[in-house]
Amino acid sequence: MRRYPAIILLAAATLVAQKPATTGKDKDAAIPGSVAPYLPTPNSVVDQMLQAAELKPGETLFDLGSGDGRIVIAAAQKYHAKAIGVELDDELAAASTSRIAENGLSQTARIIHGDLLKQNYSSADVVTVYLWPEANREVAKLLDLQLKKGARVVAHDFEMPPWKPTKTITIPDDGTGRSHMVFVYIR
Repeated sequence: MRRYPAIILLAAATLVAQKPATTGKDKDAAIPGSVAPYLPTPNSVVDQMLQAAELKPGETLFDLGSGDGRIVIAAAQKYHAKAIGVELDDELAAASTSRIAENGLSQTARIIHGDLLKQNYSSADVVTVYLWPEANREVAKLLDLQLKKGARVVAHDFEMPPWKPTKTITIPDDGTGRSHMVFVYIR
């Protein structure tokens, strides 16, 4: 079993205790059906995740727990991928759908407003996740059943047990002094 640095575990405990704010009102870390609180991935980490995925134009990317849509938007804008986010939270799903439209990306990017554990990912070339370790275990079981051979999964900060990463990237500083880990898996 992987041991997580104390700073990551402390950050995780702090997030749950703080109930992070999002689009104007406090969001409970335990929204029924949710698998993680909303915590935006820093843009520098988004870039590293998409580079690590080796995302190519025309490929299909799913971002599970897509929050404000930043990974979906970056994948569609910079990589010309078909980008799909899955978000349970009403406000985040609506806000990210609006951001996609504002950026003129509605033809190549969209948000599924729903439970990420109840979707079909068989068309995915790349899947990105930033969820708690327990959620990653459940997602890994689902993806084992659905992903096609050669699909890449990129996890931010927490591994996807029982899978073994093909590549592990350490990002020593996201621009705010916080370090991150990126785990890449090829199925």
